[in-house]
Amino acid sequence: MKIALLGYGRMGKEIEKIAISRGHTIVIKSEGIAKYDINKADIAIDFSIPDSAFNNIANCINHQVPVISGTTGWLEKYADAVALCKEKKGAFIYASNFSLGVNIFFELNNQLAKMMRQLKDYDVSIEEIHHTKKLDAPSGTAITLAESIVENTAFTSWELNKTTTTENLPIYAKRIPEVPGTHTVSYASKIDEIHINHTAKNRQGFALGAVIAAEWLLNKEGVFSMKDVLNIG
Repeated sequence: MKIALLGYGRMGKEIEKIAISRGHTIVIKSEGIAKYDINKADIAIDFSIPDSAFNNIANCINHQVPVISGTTGWLEKYADAVALCKEKKGAFIYASNFSLGVNIFFELNNQLAKMMRQLKDYDVSIEEIHHTKKLDAPSGTAITLAESIVENTAFTSWELNKTTTTENLPIYAKRIPEVPGTHTVSYASKIDEIHINHTAKNRQGFALGAVIAAEWLLNKEGVFSMKDVLNIG
């Protein structure tokens, strides 16, 4: 495949290494607001910044170039991206996290939430830890975990670093240098605790998942998720 990398930071460079090792070619490396000819590419992988993500995605869809995006912090426009993709008969995948292990973790979290929803003695919370250069908080991965729990429980929403007594699921975000990403979902009662945890050791897992998703999306039409890519759930 001829791949456009929209966003050429640390993740973009890691994706480049993985893609080349799997026999693909990088034809565009775009940073910031640099102009590029998206028609050179068979597919695009967007790991840019929140302010650029929607424009990158829309440009790809408008030019019939399939696109996957792992950029977080822009989701107020996600419905617009989906509508445009359907209108133009394009191909699009958004994931808060492309790691294969994290997407299995999402399914474990969903199943655990269903099992725990009748047990009112347990307080549930999410903690996420990332490197200090991460721009958004909470992480998109933590939000995905929270949305699944909210869907299966009496919570009405989630709340970052909760200090109130509202019926919101608390997410606690920490920023520590050189931490690729750690997410923990905890259920605690007066007699015991249950924790499920995913710890990323490096960025290779995110990059590999993104390239696998791109390989899967090529020559398809529609809006998909990593559940489709992995055939899970």
